[in-house]
Formats: sequence, structure tokens, C-alpha cells
Amino acid sequence: MTRTESAAAVSAFIGVGSNLDEPVSRVRGALVELDRLPATRLSRCSSLYRTAPVGYPDQPDFINAVAAIETGLDPQRLLAALLEIEQRHGRVRSLRDAPRTLDLDVLLYGDRVIEEQGLSIPHPRMHQRAFVLVPLAEIVPGILIPGRGRAAELLAKIAIDGVSLVGPA
Repeated sequence: MTRTESAAAVSAFIGVGSNLDEPVSRVRGALVELDRLPATRLSRCSSLYRTAPVGYPDQPDFINAVAAIETGLDPQRLLAALLEIEQRHGRVRSLRDAPRTLDLDVLLYGDRVIEEQGLSIPHPRMHQRAFVLVPLAEIVPGILIPGRGRAAELLAKIAIDGVSLVGPA
């Protein structure tokens, strides 16, 4: 499959975030790298949002976005590719919810529900996180999160204070 073919491609959504070392540049750079993945193309991207940290509050605000991709990579290969991009950006995994140079998460992969070691789709807690739902609902408000509901409806049920528009990706 070439990079531009889409016959076997699946629509997937990737959460992108950073709060260290020029996070706006890191998020924008990651979006370019997503479009360069094998058998993958970036089809749409949300705006950039500044969001308050969750879980571990004593850290800088995050810059977050959601990217829609069409990919021929299976979920495990996609996750492996995202982890490689994170590593190239200097991602260090210390404690949960710690500051990070780059965080890439597979949020949705078609309509599949996957529970495997190291891979949960839909991404756990995405239905409760404004930093995911605000950009996701911007690009596809009617998208169904399997087992949870539509993004726009879920967004209406949570607080979105702490999320502010930065500008285009």
C-alpha cells in the first residue's frame, strides 16, 4: 500500500500533547510526522488548545490537539510508530501524568474496541477529558466513542474550564 492509497485504510484519531520544550512547535512537528508515517495520511487536525494539567497539577499547561488520520497500519504498528515519534522528541516516562515533551495517544481506531497489554481503544478516560473532547468535537462533533456516546454529547457533560483556544495547528 502506498502512502496515498486508502482502500484498506482505517480512520483513526490521535491525541497530541506537549508541555515542555516549546510545546506549540512540538505539537506542530508531531502532526507533520504523523503525515509521514507509512501507509498513513493526515486527513484533518483540530486547532491547538492550551489546557490545564490533569492528575499532576504542579507543571506547565499543555498544548493539545487531535489529528484525524487514514492509516493502513494495524493498531499495534500504529502505536509502535507513535512511540518512536515520542522517543525522537525526547519523551521520558517517569511518573503518571508527568510533564512531557510529547504525548501521542491512539484515541480511536475505526469503530474497534481493543483491550490488550499496552493498548486500549477507545483510549481510557478520553470521554472524561476536556483536552481530548474539545479538539475531537471541533473536527468531528458527531463521532461515536464506542461504549460511551457521541463526542459532542459527552463534552456537554464535563467542565471545560482550563481549556482555551491557542490557534490553528
